Amino acid sequence: MIIETKTVYRLFAEWSFDKEEEWLNSMAQEGWTLKKVGFCKYVFERTEPGEYIIRLAMHDADEEYMELMRESGAEYVGRVLQWLYFRKKAELGEFELFSDIDSRIAHLNRISCVLIGLGFANMAVSFACGVNGADIVGRINLLCACVIFYGLGRVHGKKEALERERRIRE
Repeated sequence: MIIETKTVYRLFAEWSFDKEEEWLNSMAQEGWTLKKVGFCKYVFERTEPGEYIIRLAMHDADEEYMELMRESGAEYVGRVLQWLYFRKKAELGEFELFSDIDSRIAHLNRISCVLIGLGFANMAVSFACGVNGADIVGRINLLCACVIFYGLGRVHGKKEALERERRIRE
């Protein structure tokens, strides 16, 4: 039996993980389920439309977490840096990685920590290059820092919306 596959190259910003997940699930609805993932590279296999639900999360791939995912019926698809990708057959029921508002906020906090580190690292390189006369490299790093801090603002906005929702429910 030959399995039909296709590879798509696409870039998502770290703070657009929800859009990436939405796109992966729309592909699954069309009958293309994520089989393998790499940096900006997605390998899909032909399945029945809507057969799988795809989820991703920034999380350590420790054995306890991976066992929890296996017990829920989820299959580990792959990893890109700290992002873990899972799929689960839709017939097995709902598939959510975050069960409540607090777990979603904790997820956004993990993303924020990474973005803060990357942003300040780029700022440091930018200033070091400026002092050493490597002007173009410094400007590129400064631009990267600005983009990263913009993304941090987007994540902060999502977090504030969840915190408002939590206050309303209390």
